[in-house]
This record gives sequence, structure tokens and C-alpha cells, in this order.
Amino acid sequence: MTRLLSHAPLWLLHASGAFLGWMAFCLSATYRRRFVANAALAGYGFAQVAGAVAHAGRMVAELPRLWWGPAPRWVWDDDGCIADAYAAGRGILFLTPHLGGFELSPQALAADYGAAHGPMTVLYRPARQAWLARRMSTARTRPHLRAVPTTLAGVRELLRALRRGEAVGLLPDQVPPEGMGAWVPFFGEPAYTMTLAARLAQQSGATVLLAWTERLSWGRGFAVHVRARSEPLPADLVQATAALNLDVESMIRRRPDQYLWGYARYKRPRAVS
Repeated sequence: MTRLLSHAPLWLLHASGAFLGWMAFCLSATYRRRFVANAALAGYGFAQVAGAVAHAGRMVAELPRLWWGPAPRWVWDDDGCIADAYAAGRGILFLTPHLGGFELSPQALAADYGAAHGPMTVLYRPARQAWLARRMSTARTRPHLRAVPTTLAGVRELLRALRRGEAVGLLPDQVPPEGMGAWVPFFGEPAYTMTLAARLAQQSGATVLLAWTERLSWGRGFAVHVRARSEPLPADLVQATAALNLDVESMIRRRPDQYLWGYARYKRPRAVS
């Protein structure tokens, strides 16, 4: 089944995913309440973000194609800052929130820039089931793209890659384990936020680029939007983490109808096992 879905047309995956997204929304009161509450904290009524219900389903349905199938079409929006960042030679830290087709962002960068500038390294959280963990690690490892686990060894790999002048990708709005984040505002509400992104930028001097991937209509592919931060990060780690949350907010406000509002962004962190 996975093999069949990985070769399905993107429009068909997105159509079926939209249906599944609304099914999940209608059947789960917990998910529905969290979705509406998170959007309200950002100042959006349900009518303004209702499209995100279908996009959440599309995100799940497109994974077999993005992980195991032929690459879909993408276009770059203002990728000149990528060339500038590589020319600076300090490494690039790409921050991509749970917005649009975020799984495609590292694949696009690796495919179009990896041969000339070295591989991109991304961090992922291994699944608890051994068989699924193996499949996820191989799915995210492609030519010029390396996936490392959320362990101390994985973090060291990220720092080494940046110091070699390579690119690294993170999901900055993913809730980290206890002791690996700070409580800083996210749309005005305290949210436990990873400090890793700010620490990597401070320790490596890497250029921080903000990237988000817009899912185009009717299965036409994706548009990858990239921009550079306008000012240096604060030296204080907590202040730097809060500044990056503001950057994430600005990306989400570009297409709030494609953000995963149902993600438990304000939950308490899990204890480190």
C-alpha cells in the first residue's frame, strides 16, 4: 500500500487528504478544541483558518510521495538569500515551522544546492517502534540530505555541519523534551520552545534563514519561500529563543490556512527518559 501511495498523483493524495482532515476534525472533540483554541490565541476566528483542517490531512496524505516516491514539482521564491548565505561561508541554519509542505523544504534544498555546497543535515525524532524508526530514517535520507536523531550525538553532528559551512534544518516550533527549552511567548501565550536553534546559531555564527513551503492548489506542487533575518539574534539565549518565535509567527501569518493549528504547541514538555 505504501509503495502504491508513493507513486500516486499529488492531486489525488491532496484530495483524499482533505477528506481525511475533515474526518479527523469532526470525529475528535479534543483535536477540534485545540485547533480552534490555538488559532484564537493568534487572533484568528475559525472561518479564517478553516482551510487548515484540509491542509492537515493533505500533509499526512502526501508523506508517502515525499518520503518514498518521485519528487514533486517545486519553485523557489526569492532564493537569492541562499546563495548569499553560502557565499558567507558560515553555514546556514534553516528554520521551517509546521506550515504547508514542510517535509519538502530540506529535500528541495538538498536537490538544488547539495551538489555544489555539501549535504543538508536535518534533525528528526525517531519513532518508538523499531520498524517505523528504520523506515523514517531511510525516508529522510536522500542524495545530499542526511537525517540525524534527536540525541546528543545528533546535535553534535548539526554543529559540525554548520562549522563546515553546510546547511542544517530544524522545526523550531516542535516542543522539545524537558530541560531542552525555555518558556517564551508564542502568539502571546507562554510555550515551551527549543533553545537548540538559538544555541546553534550563537555557537557557529551560521546565517539563519527562515523557510516555509506553500502547498499549491490542485496538486501543482509547492513554492518554497525563503528570507533572511533582518537583524542579529540577541546574545541572551532566552531572548534569542523569543526572537525566533516572532520569526515563526511572521511565517505563519503569511498562510495561516496552512499551519497545523491542531498541534499541541502549548503542552508541557515530556520528561527525558
